[in-house]
Amino acid sequence: MEPWQWPEEKWRGVVETVRAGRPLKPKTWPNNARVAVALSFDSDHETSTLRHGDSSPGKLSQGEYGSRTGVPRIRKLLEKYGVKASFFVPAVVAQLYPDEQRALVADGHEVGIHGWIHEFNSELPAADERDLQFRAADVLEEITGIRPVGIRTPSWEFSQETLKISREMGLLYDSSLMADDDAYELLDAGEPTGIVELPVEWIRDDAVYFNMDRHSSLRPHTAPSDVFDIFKREFDGAYAEGGLFLLTCHPHIIGHRSRIWIIEELIRHICGHDDVWFGTHEQVARYCLENA
Repeated sequence: MEPWQWPEEKWRGVVETVRAGRPLKPKTWPNNARVAVALSFDSDHETSTLRHGDSSPGKLSQGEYGSRTGVPRIRKLLEKYGVKASFFVPAVVAQLYPDEQRALVADGHEVGIHGWIHEFNSELPAADERDLQFRAADVLEEITGIRPVGIRTPSWEFSQETLKISREMGLLYDSSLMADDDAYELLDAGEPTGIVELPVEWIRDDAVYFNMDRHSSLRPHTAPSDVFDIFKREFDGAYAEGGLFLLTCHPHIIGHRSRIWIIEELIRHICGHDDVWFGTHEQVARYCLENA
């Protein structure tokens, strides 16, 4: 049957599988801050190429840049301003660069689940998705010594089974969905799960503005100054509403010389406000759950 032929039971069941539940926006943030800021970096590195079964050294080198140059620049910048962030790391990346993950944890940053090889969850059999998610968490724990409590699905691909797997794992939060600007509780077929959703959005992601496929006729590019303006306005909106500003960036994209300044200027702008709280995704999720 075509979707326009679906009976109500069918389309309503699809819609209700994973939904936004009660809002978890607290009245105030720690230290009476007006806004919470959660910076995150998806360390996809070579897995952006490997997940397609591609062995191109050229494409792989573009991902390698993320570890070799992007992450060191980001770490240095975050240290300069005393900001803690969350890094979402595919298991294959963690195995390629275990010292990188240990250094991040030593710096006080969070390392979260980001799939096995940056696979597309919605294309996987449920058993395979479950196996990869559990194994990814095991790898991150083995390398960093800390069991991850949150997940960002690769490319924000969220299947009909993802939430059930995260519930089985006892995760604190997810950061892959887009039903709100502020934190909310996830519902599984109408049932409250206790899992916090820290919503993402393509607007607050560097990849959509800079990503390029050399074999495609579509080559998006937005001037770094325009990207900064968008991110800044998103923060200003969160500040005005007393909510959450969550940003997603990628070391192999934002880490370039002509782009890293976006993050620094954004942090400088944010720090120009006295009542701001920077937190890792774990810290934000715990606070929201306990204080909503």
